[in-house]
Amino acid sequence: MRLYPKVIPIISREVIAKLMAEGDLEVEALRIADAEMDLSAIMREYLAQEERVNQATREALERRGYDHSRFNQVKREMADVRGFKLGDDGIEYVINQMIEFLMVSRNVEEVFSADNQLRSKTFAVMKRHLDVDEEIDREARSRLKHLQEGTSAFDIEYNKTVEQIRRARGLI
Repeated sequence: MRLYPKVIPIISREVIAKLMAEGDLEVEALRIADAEMDLSAIMREYLAQEERVNQATREALERRGYDHSRFNQVKREMADVRGFKLGDDGIEYVINQMIEFLMVSRNVEEVFSADNQLRSKTFAVMKRHLDVDEEIDREARSRLKHLQEGTSAFDIEYNKTVEQIRRARGLI
């Protein structure tokens, strides 16, 4: 799962709306937008931390003389050193941060549900918006059936097609 900056406000809005609609928390009407912005800030900070890890990874690749093919390996090392969670662990970390925020926020009047209920409902909303990479991959491959997979032509067209689909969906 990947967190895209463009879906952050949507996720925030839907999490607050879902938790309010299902009676898990109470937010004063005038403070709903503030609560949504606070959830967005948590996700944006995660993306900022990830970008710092990416920058450190690029610098480490350059220092070590590695090519870009080892980016993910070095990124995992950099993330471990910094105590940064990647992938599904990162999403779990973000959800935990969001729940902690809901418990202490001045924008939230009352929380009525247990952490595990809040976590599962928040995860359901996030999963719906973050599992788009698999859909994009399937759609791109279906558009490129005329090309043989594994060829350089396929790789080039695949990357272009994925970029077009992401742009059409407003992810980038």
